[in-house]
Formats: sequence, structure tokens, C-alpha cells
Amino acid sequence: MLSFPGTYCLCLLTDLCGAAGPKPLKPQRSLPGTPVSLTHYPIDLRTSMEEKYKEIAEELFTRSMAESEMRSAPYEFPEDSPIEQLEERRHRLERQISQDIKLMKETSEDTVDDGFKEREMPMEREYQRVSITGEEKCGVRSFYLFIYAAKCVVKALFIREKYINRSMQSFCKTTAHALQDLGMKPLDLRVYEDIPETPVDADAPVHPPVSETHPYDNQDPKNMPADTGYGCKMVDGVVHVYTNKNNMDKSTELDLPYPDLKEYIADMNVMMALIINGPVKSFCYRRLQYLSSKFQMHILLNEMKELAAQKKVPHRDFYNIRKVDTHIHASSCMNQKHLLRFIKRAMKKYPEEIVHIENGQGQTLKDVFESMNLTAFDLSVDTLDMHADRNTFHRFDKFNAKYNPIGESILREIFIKTDNYVEGKYFAHIVKEVMFDLEESKYQNSELRLSIYGRSRDEWDKLAQWAVKHLVYSDNVRWLVQVPRLFDVYHTKKQLANFQEMLENIFMPLYEVTINPRSHPELHLFLEHVVGFDSVDDESKPEHHIFNLDSPLPANWTEEDNPPYSYYLYYTYANMTVLNHLRRRRGFHTFVLRPHCGEAGPIHHLVSGFMLSENISHGLLLRKAPVLQYLYYLAQIGIAMSPLSNNSLFLSYHRNPLPEYLSRGLMVSLSTDDPLQFHFTKATLQYMCEPLMEEYSIATQVWKLSSCDMCELARNSVLMSGFSHKAKSYWLGPSYSKEGPESNDIRRTNVPDIRVAYRSETLSEELNLITHAVRTEELDTIYEEDSLSMGPLPGSH
Repeated sequence: MLSFPGTYCLCLLTDLCGAAGPKPLKPQRSLPGTPVSLTHYPIDLRTSMEEKYKEIAEELFTRSMAESEMRSAPYEFPEDSPIEQLEERRHRLERQISQDIKLMKETSEDTVDDGFKEREMPMEREYQRVSITGEEKCGVRSFYLFIYAAKCVVKALFIREKYINRSMQSFCKTTAHALQDLGMKPLDLRVYEDIPETPVDADAPVHPPVSETHPYDNQDPKNMPADTGYGCKMVDGVVHVYTNKNNMDKSTELDLPYPDLKEYIADMNVMMALIINGPVKSFCYRRLQYLSSKFQMHILLNEMKELAAQKKVPHRDFYNIRKVDTHIHASSCMNQKHLLRFIKRAMKKYPEEIVHIENGQGQTLKDVFESMNLTAFDLSVDTLDMHADRNTFHRFDKFNAKYNPIGESILREIFIKTDNYVEGKYFAHIVKEVMFDLEESKYQNSELRLSIYGRSRDEWDKLAQWAVKHLVYSDNVRWLVQVPRLFDVYHTKKQLANFQEMLENIFMPLYEVTINPRSHPELHLFLEHVVGFDSVDDESKPEHHIFNLDSPLPANWTEEDNPPYSYYLYYTYANMTVLNHLRRRRGFHTFVLRPHCGEAGPIHHLVSGFMLSENISHGLLLRKAPVLQYLYYLAQIGIAMSPLSNNSLFLSYHRNPLPEYLSRGLMVSLSTDDPLQFHFTKATLQYMCEPLMEEYSIATQVWKLSSCDMCELARNSVLMSGFSHKAKSYWLGPSYSKEGPESNDIRRTNVPDIRVAYRSETLSEELNLITHAVRTEELDTIYEEDSLSMGPLPGSH
């Protein structure tokens, strides 16, 4: 038997099943003016345990802020065995398997890339499976510990499902079906009809049809949806919408639900207690080790079959499958050489153009460079000095300074800002050059991030006017809006009085344009291509405040200290949730939350990300938190990873956990983050934009990824991206949203059905393992009082 001395024991999560069977969920609608408190989801939050959860969570918060390590050192995952030790076995197995593989006769290469010829493509789906039998296949000897850990994991998944569904973000279908199979009715959240879309034929081309008109051509407000007459105002940090702008009280408030602050704090405390619980950590750690080992066995048995399946597909290879750079900042989407050439070109073409005002006096581009004693001939990549180097490691301040060409902030303002004296003309030109390269590559797409700081109410209008005026648009690009967590800086400079003012500057224009698109016509057009929100800043900054019910409301947050990460994320999530309900009522598309999360700093950032976000960027700290890593796997939360960026800032390349995440089945993708700082190769007109290819090529060489691994990463990037359902149907196949190998079209993705089937079956087995434990009748013999003590659980010694 396993014993866990000195660990905190959570209460057994009873009431999932009982003698009377599972308890159905009752749908609930919020009353006008009342945040939804979804306390009816399957696991009750016992009032008697709230103080214990709060105590455990606050202790963990305190330890994180003191920069003490979590008690996860024993659970650091060991390095994989060197591949060289497996070579002999692998070659022997390859020879055996190759005798059983019958390849199709070589077909003539399909040079027509605009569509598929009608042909029958027998897809290989049968492969050698690994199954584990026996009473201890759960990895925990004590049945009581297994049941206990499984119930904790299920509880966490229900918490995520509640928040994701409420905000109209995407929750993994396989996981949702597994939770629903517990016999409990899911939350009735389908208040709105799905917007119908034209189905895509199975033999449709791989490239979506291109519109003949530019999306920014129709700027006439008369052709936009009419004003609803609604009014809106912010109350306690969250916008409320009313049917009458002249009478904004409870009687006229629209029913736009969101989880309230009290419920969020309670759920966060439960999650914080879960991730440090000894038995749950042991269970999750063992499951992750099992997933790694199972994948290695799968590769040994089926690698040659996967390769054979890829070879059967005519014309398709890694270079001409769709990829999305799921994490890239617009202000650094070019590389140093590209920016250098553009600056030299601008100096020769526009030397007398006034680009800056200094002390009331206009300065031309020529004047600016003369003041620096520089000419176009003097400039070089070394002079720009924008590449991250060894001096930026764990120095985020020095990294931010690298955004300034030649170390001069005035050049950053002129060339890579949207709001400046020339109205962002130069930045628009260089972004459009990057877009042109993407379009020429055909298979490359990017989700560029633009900043909204929250310092003034007109930031959204200026950003939209920049995009519309300069026609900064491409079918290969979608926008995410990042909000830097810099309230403390703006408050110190007297630009903001309190945190609610910052929230109003960020969200009120979005509500106004949703209520009346004609009030902000450029913003209405621009938002059609914005897919979500990002929260950015240095996560390693110390946080001096614990977010709980005693925390000041946004209107009262006038402290010099910056609000903690979870504070930012909750109020961003809450306002986005209400906005999504309002936009869906009007037939507009909704937004998602995809923050920078888990790159550095305390582990509780990943807890907030798990609860509130559809996808995250980085996720490095999951390697230290086995419970969270297992939960991210079960929920299939997208993680956009940037190993070259991390190598320069927080984690050496050889220690990056991406290959471990991939082998275990987490939904990971490769992204560039900041090509200007981290990449050397230039975007070209051949097949691939080079910065992303640099990420793939280095990862493949260092970690010995196979062609199937690379194509799986590319497919993941499309799945987690914010591009439309219709676009993904062309890129991945019309059935991409289904479960299992039926979702895959190898002719488009070059990912073998064998790999997709393995991932789907493995996830289903893991979900079945924990849900079966929760359903078992032997739960009736386990009582909550057995776990209320701080001692070992029943059945342990």
C-alpha cells in the first residue's frame, strides 16, 4: 500500500454518485442584474470545507510569492532515455513490420493543388495496440486512493467545463461526452441557435475560395446593423447591459449571465488545494509516466506503418500542409534583416517626411537619424541590436528594451507602432509585406497580436482606423488583442485613477460597437477579424497581493501595486463572457481568451488559465505540476509553445518540455513568438515563411521528431487557432470537428489515421478510467468524514 505522510488531504468529493444514483443538473438562468452562480454543477462545494480550501489555497499563494518551490520536486519528470539505446530494437522491429506492409503502386504526382481528383484512397487505420490489464492498472495500489484521486480530477474537469461553456468558448467534445456519460445532465447553455454555415464537400480544394471584394471596402454605416437602443455601464468591474439607455436600472437589465466573483474565488481555492494534494499528485504523475511509455511503445510498433501511410498520399508532405503560427506579436513579426531593409528604404524614399514632433517642432526622418549621427549606409543588423542574447536570460526588462531599434524608443514609435504622427503608415507597410509573404507561401497563416493598453477610451478606434485606412488585412491572418498588465505603471503616471477605469477603456468601446455598429464603423469592420484576447507581461514579477473576497473591487483598486495575474484574468473573462452573450444575440461572432500563461512565476497562473482560457501560450511550468499537466491533457487545452523564445528568456532549449507534452498527447503547437528577436531566417516566397520553419527544423533536429510528429504539430496549430470553421473545413477536411480518426483527412493534413486513432483511443481510455471510478457502486462505502482529517486516507498504511 502507498502511504502519504505529511500531505494535505482534501475532502472526498462525494455526491457525484450515491445510493439513489447520480443527481441530475438543473438548468438555471440568471435574474436580471444578478451574476450566474452555477452552484448546481455535479459536485457540491460544502460550506464546511470552504475555509479549509481557502486556508490551503492562501498558504500556497504565500509560498509562491516568497519564491519558494512547490512540493513537486519528487515529481520532476526524468529525462527520456537516449534514443541511441533503442536503435537496435527499433531497426529489428522495422524489418519485421516492413515485411507486412504492402505499399500501393506509385501513382503519378498530383500537380493540381486546387482540388482533389476523385479517387479512392484506402486509409490505414489498423495498428498494433498496447493494452494494460490487471487490478492495478490505475497506477495506485489502494482502491480508496484511486477513487479519491479520480473524483478530484473529475471535479476539476467539471469546474473548467462550467466556465468554458458559460463564456461560449470551446470545450473538448470527447471530454464533454465522458463527463456527460456519468449520467448527469449538462448545463443548458445553448440559448442561441448556431449560425448556419455552408457545408464543405469532401472533394473540395484545400484552399478556401477568396473573396473578390476587400472586407474593408464597405465602410458605409448605412449598410451596417442598426442601433438596438441598449445602454451599458460598468458595475463592480463588469459591464451590465440595459434595454433602455435612458433608464439603466435593474428593471431594464438584460439577462447576460457570468460566473460571479464569490463563485470564482471558491472554485479557484478548490483547484489550488487539488494541485498540492499528495495522493492526487501521485496518481497524475503515474498516469503521465504511463502515457509517455505507451507512446514510446506505439512508436516502436507502428512508426513504419505511419510512414507508409504518409507515403501513400500523393503530392502532400510537411511543406504543403496548413500551419498556423498561433503565438506571434505583430510588432515583431518581421526579422531583423527585413526591418533593416525597410528602414533603409524609408530613409531613401521619405527623407523629408515629418515623422515626429519634438518640443512642438516637427522632425523629418532625415532629422531623426542625423540627431543620432547615422546614415542609411551606417545601419546594419548589429547596429539595430534587436536580437535577444545571453544578457536577456531571466531579464525581461532587457528583452523589452530590444524592441527599440539602435536602443532608441523614438525609432520604435516611428516604425513599429500603430499610433504615431504618421498614423502607423510605416508599420502598416511592413506588416503588409509580411502578409504578402504569407499569401505567397499559401500554407502559412498567423495570428498576430496587437496591443490595447487601456489608458484611454479611443485606443480601439485608433487601432481600427489604422487597419482600415491602410487596408491591413489578409486571408492568412487573424488578430488577437493583447492587454499588457501595466496598471501600476499607468497609475503611477497619473494616467488612470483606478483599475475599473482601465477596464472601461478596454471593454466599453466593444459594447458600444456591438450595440450600435454605426457608432464605430471602422471598429465594427475590424472586429470581424479579431478572434480573442491575450494577457501579456513578465509573469516572473513578484505579486504582493492574494486574490480573495477581501480584495478591493476594481473601482477601489487605487494601490500602487499591480493587481495579481488571476485578478486581471477574471475581470477580462467576466467582461468577455457578457460581451459574447450580447454579440451572439446580435448574430456577431464571439471571442476567446488565450493568455500568456505558465512561462514563469507562480504555478497558480496555470490554475486561472485552466479555469478560464480556451488556449494558453507557453505553459512551461506544467512540467512542475503533474496534476495540472494531466488536467490540461484530459481537457485537451491548446498550448502554443515557442522553444527558441523560451531558450533566450526562461528555459534552456534542451530542458523545454515540448517533446514530453507531445508524447503524452497534450494539444501542443509550435509558434515563433517574436521573429524580430529570436529568428534569423527571412520570410521568402517559397513554400514556407522561414521563422516558423526555423522553429520546426530546430525542434526536429534536437528532439528527433518524425515527419508524423511535425505534421501532428501543424494539425494541432490549425485546430487551436481562431480561424473560422469553414476555413478549417477546407484545410483539415469537412469532418475535422468529429471525434476519432473520422475527423482526419490525410490527403489534407498528412497525419496518418493511425496517429489520430491512437490519440483518440488513449484519451478515451484515460477518461473512461476516471469516470468509471466515479460511477462504481463501491463509492457508497466511502464517507466524507474519512478524509476530513489531515492523516492518511482509508486503505493507506
